[in-house]
Amino acid sequence: MTTAPTKSLLQVYVELRAEDPEAVSALGVARARLDAGCTLRSLRRVRVFELRGELPAREQSEDLLHRSTRFYNPAKERCTVRMQPADPAPFRAQEELVLVVDRGLERRVAAERWWKQETGAKVEVREGTAWALEFEAGTDATAAAASLASVTDRAHGLLSNPHFQDWKAGHGSAPPWPWLGGRAVAAKPARAPAARSTPKRTAKGGPS
Repeated sequence: MTTAPTKSLLQVYVELRAEDPEAVSALGVARARLDAGCTLRSLRRVRVFELRGELPAREQSEDLLHRSTRFYNPAKERCTVRMQPADPAPFRAQEELVLVVDRGLERRVAAERWWKQETGAKVEVREGTAWALEFEAGTDATAAAASLASVTDRAHGLLSNPHFQDWKAGHGSAPPWPWLGGRAVAAKPARAPAARSTPKRTAKGGPS
């Protein structure tokens, strides 16, 4: 028996079963080269999807996700589905979270088409990358995570490129709901050059 769909939100968290070389490399760089990374104990990378639209019950939604490589590869990755804010996410309570999105490119149109083909329902699918950072005791973890979130120069920032990416903060085992929607921290726009002043003119028409 098929459960009637309801308009709702679903979060999907995908992480590698094996050691993540990208996260290992980023952790090494942060510890060796960045002041904000000197007390960084661990760094993990998790892909995050959000689906909005007419979604079936949990069992059917999970079955759809497990059947499509548009979302993840069960042979190499594990998947956590969160269908309401009280559901657990794969993060520890002490971790600071930085969600990175490619500006204007977070929609996953191919996954939306696949879902509609399978269910007949229209959904919106967005994807980002969540970095989970754990610091040593005594560290201002929120400030340190923000310092590592976006590259500003060779000595500051790591996890996102402000030229084409934005980021959003989170904390602990209950990330924001929704997370991929809403306001991101974007790069500051360049300051416009100061307007030139027009020289005053005398009665003869020359500059004063």
